[in-house]
This record gives sequence, structure tokens and C-alpha cells, in this order.
Amino acid sequence: MAVPRFFVPLELAPGMIGATVALPDAAAHHATRVVRLAVGDALTLFAGTGGEYAATISRIDKRGAAVRIDGYTPVERESALRITLAQAIVASDAMDHAVRKATELGAAAIQPLVTARSAPLPAGERGEKRLAHWRQIAIAACEQCGRNRVPEVSAPQALAEWLRAWRGGGIVFAPETAQGLAALPAPAAPIALLLGPEGGFAPDEIAGALRSGFAAARLGPRVLRSETAAVAALAAVHALWGDFR
Repeated sequence: MAVPRFFVPLELAPGMIGATVALPDAAAHHATRVVRLAVGDALTLFAGTGGEYAATISRIDKRGAAVRIDGYTPVERESALRITLAQAIVASDAMDHAVRKATELGAAAIQPLVTARSAPLPAGERGEKRLAHWRQIAIAACEQCGRNRVPEVSAPQALAEWLRAWRGGGIVFAPETAQGLAALPAPAAPIALLLGPEGGFAPDEIAGALRSGFAAARLGPRVLRSETAAVAALAAVHALWGDFR
């Protein structure tokens, strides 16, 4: 059985080997109540800034749980191709899926976008909770896939506003475009993959992306659901120029 991994927002350092550290409440609950670890069990901790720590549970009581830091490994599992998934907001389950799979596939950042046909984003506190939920999904995906750096999930922006601020290369995916990804030159990093909502981008949104220097491409002859397109686009880019080569 693989050693379970937990994200802990703590200031960990390689010099802490042998130290005892109290787990944050959320990690303690997950480790002891969900995964059901016991005193003496091994686990891996990461703080999201690179590297990971081997640890052993040393205490479980009503106050929570504590671990002994046993070792540090400066391992990195990040992609050399820095990709931002610029994803138009879609319905809750589909957006969750896109964030989770983008994290597993190594996206360095995820930018939710408000477009003409995107799903509505609640205002105020409900919108903030939705963003916090997406960020927690990215953390959980890192725990599962072995990443030690959590991709940034930025606050939603209007597409036009984000395009004005973006500095880098990009590909906008549009089913009506004739050329596929393989026809494009290898991108210069950083690169953004711009995916539309259910119903696709409006024509003026495609035009705006092209004016901003994005290349247009399609993902085969079929129209994919938005969350499927996000996975397919990331996988295809990695196959051509990134992790899968």
C-alpha cells in the first residue's frame, strides 16, 4: 500500500528532521478519521513549495495529531512546459473535473474565465466559496498524483480582461478551426490553453484571442464537452511538446 500524502500549510524545512509537528486540524482529521492511520504509521507531507517530508504519526488524542519528521526529499514532479489552463466556467461537476484533471496533468496554473456563454458564477460569499472549493480540489489532486507544488487557481476574470493581461503564448480551441495541434509550431513558454464553455466561445471572443496572438486549433472532428476538451488538450500538448515525449 502506498504511503498516504497530505498537504500541510506549514513552514517546513529540511533542518526540521527529528522534530515533532502538530498536524493542522483538516490534515489530522483526514489522516486519523478518513484514512484511519494510527500511531506509528508512515505518511508523507508537503507544504506546496517543493520537496516532500517522510513522517511518522507520534500522537493521536482529542487535541488532534502530531507527527515526527523523519526525512526530506527534494523531489520535483512539475512539468518543464509551464501551462495555464484558461477555462471558461462550466457547471459545478464539470468545472471540478477540469480543475482536478488539469492538476493531475501538470498545469502550473488554472484561470477560471467569465465568457458570454459560461455558467453563472455566484456573487459575494457564494462565489468566494466556489473559488475555495476549486483550490481544495487542486490540493487533493496534488495529494493523489504526487505533485509537491500546488497550482494556483486564480480568481475568475472576464475573458477580455484576462487576454489583455496575459503575457505568453497561447492556443484557443475551436471546433470550427481547420488545423489540428500537430500543425502548430512548438509553443514558447509560458503557454495558455484557452477552453470555452458548453456552447463554445462567441465569434468575437475567438477573434479577441486571435488578436492577442493566440493560435487556433481543434481537437479532432468531434465536438467535445468542455471538461473532456480540457483533459484532451493538456494530454495532446504533453504528447507533442511536453511530459509525454
